[in-house]
Amino acid sequence: MKPIIGVTASLELGRDDYGIELADTEAILAAGGLPVMLPHLVEEADLDEIAEHIDGLFLAGGYDIDPTLFGEEPHPNLGVIIPSRDAFELALVKKVLAMDKPILGVCRGAQILNIAVGGDMYQDITTQVKGDLLQHQQKAPKFHGSHFVDVTEGSLLNRLTGQTRIKVNSRHHQANRLVPAPFVISGKASDGIVEAVESMHHHFVLGVQWHPENMARASDSASIQIFSGFVEACKEEGDE
Repeated sequence: MKPIIGVTASLELGRDDYGIELADTEAILAAGGLPVMLPHLVEEADLDEIAEHIDGLFLAGGYDIDPTLFGEEPHPNLGVIIPSRDAFELALVKKVLAMDKPILGVCRGAQILNIAVGGDMYQDITTQVKGDLLQHQQKAPKFHGSHFVDVTEGSLLNRLTGQTRIKVNSRHHQANRLVPAPFVISGKASDGIVEAVESMHHHFVLGVQWHPENMARASDSASIQIFSGFVEACKEEGDE
C-alpha cells in the first residue's frame, strides 16, 4: 500500500475552487506516495479525522501568511492572504506534530510550519533585512537552481541529500526569522536568509524555502532525495 500523503490546497480570492500544483503530486507519486488534496476544514472532528488517516503531510507553497498570527501588523508589501488556509494549516500542523507523523513543507509551507511552533517571519525580506540580498525571486525557469544553500552537517537535510551545499530555485519575498525549539535552522543562503528548518524532536519534520518539486522535474538529485526520504518516512508511519 502506498502511504497516503495529505497535500494542502490553495484557494484564489473571489473563486470557489481549490487547487494544487501538478509538480507537487508528480514528485510525491514518483517517490512512491499517494497524494490526496486537503480542503480548508475547521471542525475539530474533521481535523482529527484527517490527521488520523494520513501517513504524512505535505505543506505546499502559495500566497503570503497573515502577520497577525505572529503578532504583527501588515507590511505595505504584504501580498495576498487566504485566512481559511492559514487557520486550517496551523491547526492541522499542530495535530500532526503531536502525532509525530512526517511533514514536508515547501516555501510558504516552511513558514507556516515554523509559525505553528511559535516562530515568526519577515513579511518582506527586501525591505526588512539589512544588507545586500541575493535574488530571491529568480528570473529563470522554475526548475533552475539559481543560488546556493549551506546545509548544516549532520542535519536531516544533510542526511537526505548527502550534501553540505546545494543549489536551489528561489521564488519568495518572505522568509522565516525567529526559529524556536524544537526547530533548528539547517540551511541558510549566503546572505543569511533562512532556507531550511527542521525539528530535533520529531522523526521527520522539514521545511525548505525553495521548491524541490519543480527541480525534481529536471531530475535534480537533491530534490528527488528529499521527496524519497519524506515518502519513505511516511511508509514507515503507515506500516506501524
